[in-house]
Amino acid sequence: MSGREHRPALRTAVEAAERALEAGRAGEAEELLRAALDADPSSARALRTGLFCVQDIEVRGMLATAWRMRGRYRHAGLLLSQVLAAAERATGPSSPTVAWLCNEWGVLGKYTGDFDAAQGRYLRALEIYEETFGPDHDTVAMVCHNLGGLAHARGDARGGEPWAARSVEIRTRLHGPGHVLTALDTAAWATLLEGCGRLDDAELRLRQALSVFQDVFGPDSYDVAVTLHNLAAVQHRRGELGPAGSSYANALALKERLLGTDHPDLAPTLVNLAAVKASQGDLGPARSLYARVVGLLHGRVHERHPTLAVAREALDSLTGARG
Repeated sequence: MSGREHRPALRTAVEAAERALEAGRAGEAEELLRAALDADPSSARALRTGLFCVQDIEVRGMLATAWRMRGRYRHAGLLLSQVLAAAERATGPSSPTVAWLCNEWGVLGKYTGDFDAAQGRYLRALEIYEETFGPDHDTVAMVCHNLGGLAHARGDARGGEPWAARSVEIRTRLHGPGHVLTALDTAAWATLLEGCGRLDDAELRLRQALSVFQDVFGPDSYDVAVTLHNLAAVQHRRGELGPAGSSYANALALKERLLGTDHPDLAPTLVNLAAVKASQGDLGPARSLYARVVGLLHGRVHERHPTLAVAREALDSLTGARG
């Protein structure tokens, strides 16, 4: 967000929605933002004319973020397309508002599998932020974090690791090693270290991040769930199938409590748990888990999305094995 003042009708809702998004309460944020927009005559006129002011752009960008967090990827993409074009007209093509929206659309592209477009949007955001704020700023660290995450989603751990390392370096310099932003970037870096085969380094950094998340957010938070998943991935990579299966199951249960049972972000944990089950010879549970992944992702992500492709291929293989 740019920090600009909002109209009184929106200011309170925006502040409350920002807190809700930071805490992972996307449904609450959506309700606050939609109610504020519906009650504001200026916002209604902007929607009819397509001439949004900066305040409208930022509120609708936050709404797109809430939709993305709730798994409503198509709705989020349509809204981001609208507000990015409006932001370019209202603020110029190189404003921090445009960079923020490019970054948000890049995050969405990572989830939907639109990887090339996401890469371009992230790099555009990075260029704007570096030009505006310099190379050692939180916004720069944020985009470096996201470029690392995109590389991880593509299966390119070695390509993503330098981006993640840069984000941790910036955050540590700005905030210190125990800050939650540093922990978030450290956890993301650890997933890439695991992909590079540096398992001991990955586990150490994941446990450091987990301690911060539990202290700041408590034991039942999304970041704790993701970190538990990533610790399970380290166990899985070591061939510790029993502990890995238990850890994936714990991460899945926490994700389901937080997100519901129909959220697409369950898919990475489901597909990894299915792989463990298949390796242990539990083919029936593995088939069920892979089928659930296909059901969660079909129609919500790109048809070539790697998690969807893995689930379909494995399901076909296991179904053939059953005869």
